[in-house]
Amino acid sequence: MTSGVYNIPITAPFLDCLAAGIWERVNGNLIELTDVQVILPNRIAIRAIAKSFLRLSPNPVVLLPKLSTITDEQEYFLDWKAKPDSDEAYALEILPAINDLQRNLELMHLIIGFFHTYANGNISYTPGQAYLLATKLSHLIDEMQIHELCFTSLKDLVPDSYASSWDKTLAMLTVLLKGWNTRLKELSLVDPIVRRDALIRAKASYLLAKQPNSLIVVAGFTNLIPATAELMKAVLGLPNGAIVLPGLDIYSDELTWNAIANDPNHPQHGMNKIISTLGITRVKVQYWSPSLSSTGRDRLIHEVMRPAVTTNVWCNLFTAVGGPKPADFEKIIKIEVPSSREEAEVIALLMREVLEKPDKNAALVTNDRDLARRVSNELHRWQIRQEYGEEIAIKDFGSFPLSNSVPAIFMRLVLRAAIDCSPVALLSLIKHQLSNCELTSERLELAVRVIDREVLRGPRPPTGLAGLLKFVKTIILSKTINQNAADLLFHFCEWLSKALGPLEVALSNPSILLTDIMDIHLRAAEMFATSHDTHGSLRLWAGEDGEVVAQLFRDFIDVACALNPIAGADWPELFNMLLEKRVLIPHYNMNARLHILGFAEARLQTFDRLILGGLNEGKCPSKPQLDPWMSSRLMRRNFGLPDVDLTTGQMAHDIAMAMGVQEIFLTRSQRTGSNPTIPARWLLRLDTVARLLHSEEKLKFWQELPSYSYTLLDMPKVFDPGQQPRPQPRLNQRPRRLSVTQIDTWLRDPYSIYARYILNLRKLAPIDMKVGAAEYGKAIHDALGAFVHDYPQTLPSEPNKVLIAYGKRSFAAYANSLSIWAFWWPFFERVASWFIKVEQERRKSLDYSTIERKGTIAIPAPGGTFELFGTVDRIDKNSDGSYSIVDYKTGLNPTLSDLKDGRASQLPLEAMILLARGFSDIVATDISSLEYWRVGLGNQSGRIDLVDKIVPDLISEARSGLESLIATFDNEKTPYYAAPYSHYNLRFRDYEHLARVGDW
Repeated sequence: MTSGVYNIPITAPFLDCLAAGIWERVNGNLIELTDVQVILPNRIAIRAIAKSFLRLSPNPVVLLPKLSTITDEQEYFLDWKAKPDSDEAYALEILPAINDLQRNLELMHLIIGFFHTYANGNISYTPGQAYLLATKLSHLIDEMQIHELCFTSLKDLVPDSYASSWDKTLAMLTVLLKGWNTRLKELSLVDPIVRRDALIRAKASYLLAKQPNSLIVVAGFTNLIPATAELMKAVLGLPNGAIVLPGLDIYSDELTWNAIANDPNHPQHGMNKIISTLGITRVKVQYWSPSLSSTGRDRLIHEVMRPAVTTNVWCNLFTAVGGPKPADFEKIIKIEVPSSREEAEVIALLMREVLEKPDKNAALVTNDRDLARRVSNELHRWQIRQEYGEEIAIKDFGSFPLSNSVPAIFMRLVLRAAIDCSPVALLSLIKHQLSNCELTSERLELAVRVIDREVLRGPRPPTGLAGLLKFVKTIILSKTINQNAADLLFHFCEWLSKALGPLEVALSNPSILLTDIMDIHLRAAEMFATSHDTHGSLRLWAGEDGEVVAQLFRDFIDVACALNPIAGADWPELFNMLLEKRVLIPHYNMNARLHILGFAEARLQTFDRLILGGLNEGKCPSKPQLDPWMSSRLMRRNFGLPDVDLTTGQMAHDIAMAMGVQEIFLTRSQRTGSNPTIPARWLLRLDTVARLLHSEEKLKFWQELPSYSYTLLDMPKVFDPGQQPRPQPRLNQRPRRLSVTQIDTWLRDPYSIYARYILNLRKLAPIDMKVGAAEYGKAIHDALGAFVHDYPQTLPSEPNKVLIAYGKRSFAAYANSLSIWAFWWPFFERVASWFIKVEQERRKSLDYSTIERKGTIAIPAPGGTFELFGTVDRIDKNSDGSYSIVDYKTGLNPTLSDLKDGRASQLPLEAMILLARGFSDIVATDISSLEYWRVGLGNQSGRIDLVDKIVPDLISEARSGLESLIATFDNEKTPYYAAPYSHYNLRFRDYEHLARVGDW
């Protein structure tokens, strides 16, 4: 008599073999097949085995057995509900389960209430922080209920054995769990695990009571919980009940098998527990079908996974009888590449190759979501869907946080923009694919362009919608933009105020109902999503991810109406936490030929080519998550909770089953970003066994498959460096007017003049530009200039106080910039003191000063008159009738060699304009000095670098040099080179990327 427990070896396709065994047992009779009941771990396995039955049938259609997961509520398991008068266990009414969102919100409410009541206001949690703690508490509750532990047992743990804070955690847990049980009774609900276990036990009771004669199979389970154990025992007690295990180790000796029982990291630990719980021995476990048998690959896999305490037998592995052989490494291919990007490229090539073989499929199985995304992008790069059709489309089943979906990102951007209306947040929102702002696409594009260029570039506008509107009105009044653009800008900003205003007010509300702030948030999002002809709700909630986000909000509103108000400022954190803790699982197409799966989704499935990717420690297996409630292994063990390494053991079993595929690739990157990685433990074990069997070459990738030279994929056949640009515009296109500050640029980098004045390209200011040295320079110029303008001859009675007042007025434009006031303002105060001392001494020999004077002169040239213009910071008329030209510098002053070599020609050229009477009413015949005043940098308050004796020579050289430069570029054959003098370092090179300097 058989035990009723069967095994399908690792190298056999589990679901295909399971279906074939059932088919054999009913002799292909479709009527009998429909009476068979098959219980599998998940819905993916159900869909996959349905295809297995279809392949077995000689007809294009087939009647299927009753397929279910262990928690399904099909009628054939729930007809006990029709017998409420029965006193049998399976007739008990089971309360509905609370959903995860409602449970987390209710627990959040309890946690906030606990700190309010018991912490006396010394500890406070924001709703977002409390929600995160609630999710961890939900996980602890689930674990306790899975393993049938009572919270009253917490008091039996000895606080002295743990950290001193454990007694406080214990007290908090006791209050929260007691309050939670009370709340569940009020809601007439139960925890999800309670309902699930009740359903499983109801199935077990039903089967034991009915004793059906039809075949009932429980298959594919790799771990055991108490409720599942009852169901399995019930199935074994039936006339035709069967338990089918995936990949049971039938090779290990008893010493090894006993070691597995104590090693939760081992892939067979769960199997060991199932066997012992069912009260049978491995020798009584038979193969599911007579045609099944073990292979060398099976022995190799079990040897690689051998428990650490028995690995001493590896010393004799090469000569061991019945052990793995070098031939067993056939088609196990290991790939190590330097980076994650290269790993993705190799995997994509491996998957792409499968499409060349009809009816073949491939799958990437990985825990690394970043790697999965990279591979998916590489595959889409080759336009597989368009070339091969929908039936072989790439399907990525791995779940990811709902916060990464398009509607969720849009909702978060709406919040971000309402918080402070920062340029980056606002532009991200109005440029999002879902934004239409109640406009046509053309009108929206124009509005975005205007607000981008005219408002949101440069230093940040004042905070908030009111600050933005005030800033926009200032721009419009300045008349720097045309009237049409000004009207569009004003109306668009008014609309922004209408759309975001209520949410901005709600976020500043100290107490607001969750339902109210959610409703305001949704209305704002729908306004932004509304186009000129379609309401926002139809665009925002469309598609699979839109439906999931909408359902989250519906669930939230149903629960939130019973919760206490929160501060509006806490809503963004709570909202982000709600999204992070909900996952989006895309629709899965079983007919796809290329799959990207997580380990859980790939369980029990078989593919022609399987790639295990991202095999690095920390990803495979993942690091155990920190638990704020049960922080130590000893604490969990004493309480009765399973070891955290059980998840590692489950992953080890998934990897062992995956290695049974005929063709498998094992890939890893040696670095992730800039960080070195460590190979996954199972990869190291495989390497070790390969070396012991002298089979290292079997795992070499590059020698066996040289065609995968992925590094050549994007490499050009010929390297052709770019040519230095040599634009030669016609003479009538060349500029005939430049400022004195542009002459140095013209000399050092003519291409910049070409791009700016011939192509009319102007560099845009950065978005939300950081306020720094440039803004400090402008503020100090304004302050010093205003002071000299108002007091050109004599100083006021308290000059230092007056200058400080001018400084505050100049710095007021940067009132929102902490860096200006914290870092630059102290510099200005030191400069003010130094400047007044200099002025007090200087005014003794000074007639008057004038500032910001604009001057211009005409210079005859071969191509026609050339106009030179400039604005001088300051001109001083000295008592002896001579003049001095002053330039305020917040950076480094030019050196004397710079002046002599013509690399700093600004002041000599301004002096030339002054002598030529280019500054209207100023008639100068003698310029005694050119002065650079360095104001407020480093430890110095200020410094004056003065040039006096060689001024005439500098002016003469500057004029002759300028005339020569003009004449040179009046020749149409003279190109506008990009940086012709490599030894000249320009401080600003705005057009370097346009000239593609790096290419040549």
